[in-house]
Amino acid sequence: QVQLVESGGGLVQAGGSLRLSCVASERTVSNAHMGWFRQAPGKERELVAAISRSTGSTYYTDSVKGRFTISRDNAKNTVYLQMNSLKPEDTAVYYCAASWFRMTYQNDYKSWGQGTQVTVSS
Repeated sequence: QVQLVESGGGLVQAGGSLRLSCVASERTVSNAHMGWFRQAPGKERELVAAISRSTGSTYYTDSVKGRFTISRDNAKNTVYLQMNSLKPEDTAVYYCAASWFRMTYQNDYKSWGQGTQVTVSS
C-alpha cells in the first residue's frame, strides 16, 4: 500500500506563495502519474495539476495556469506544487495522489494522501 504524505500548507495572504510537498513511501513518483487535487468547502474535488510518469508532461486546470508549477524529484520520491500569486479562491484542502493509468482522470487515482489545508486571506 503506497503512502503519500503532504506538507507545506498554511495561512498566507493574497499574492503570497506556498510550496506543497508530497513524499511517497515507495518508488511511486517515478512510476506513476502524480496529481495535486483540491477540495474547497461545499465544492467538488478538482484536479489542479498533474505530471506524467514517463515524459514529465504537465497538466494544469485553467484557474491556476501561470501561477502554479508541479514538479518532482525522483531521487527523493517527492512531488511538489509551487503556488504563487495565491488568491482567496485557492483556499482548499490540497491532496496528493498517484495514478498508474491515466493522468487527468480523477477516478484513476488510487492512492491518496491525507491532505493539507491552504488558506489564503484577502
